[in-house]
Amino acid sequence: MTNNSQRTSLEVVRKLKGLGIKVEARHVYTSAMATGKFLRDQSPDSTAYVLGEGGLLSSLHENGITLVNTDPEFVVLGEGRNFTLEMVQRAVDMILAGAKFITTNRDPSPKKPGWNNLGIAATTAMIEEATGRKAFVTGKPSPVMMRSARKFLGLETSETTVIGDTMETDIQGGVQMGYKTILVLSGISTKERLSYYAFKPDLIASSVDEIEFPLAWW
Repeated sequence: MTNNSQRTSLEVVRKLKGLGIKVEARHVYTSAMATGKFLRDQSPDSTAYVLGEGGLLSSLHENGITLVNTDPEFVVLGEGRNFTLEMVQRAVDMILAGAKFITTNRDPSPKKPGWNNLGIAATTAMIEEATGRKAFVTGKPSPVMMRSARKFLGLETSETTVIGDTMETDIQGGVQMGYKTILVLSGISTKERLSYYAFKPDLIASSVDEIEFPLAWW
């Protein structure tokens, strides 16, 4: 389950294969997929102006959303490096004219020199400031994605465990949905910062390698 909306599920499968992890497309759920399903359920056959790339464009098309350059019902923001400030300004004008604003996630930039992704939180904030409108977020930790990912896998709440490296998205989203949660310390979150949060994971591991399956609660 990934907040990155750039890749299709098949592209995620290929990336993971290159890392030595073998999965199938049916095991992958992206924020782009959650966004496409949300729009299909909420406003079937609607129109959208999209700031984003392959995975998001494909998902919206597959869910019957028409991509337009004028008078959209929705402005949808995803990750990408191919849209320009002029396109962002156009999106701002569309939202001011009445289009509803959706962003696939609010993941921040890691704030590291040389990082090749600005961070969608920064782009979202820019558009929110320019329009005075808050974006509706479909990706983690939103219940929109957490619930639709579970249903995509055909699981019940009691059967679902979220394993992730970020307290603000993976763990918070799992806790809010009543799923079991495991924080791995191989990514963004650190043990020293756990006391900052009002919620906590059910289990903490240094890496996925430390987790013994099956888990006691399965």
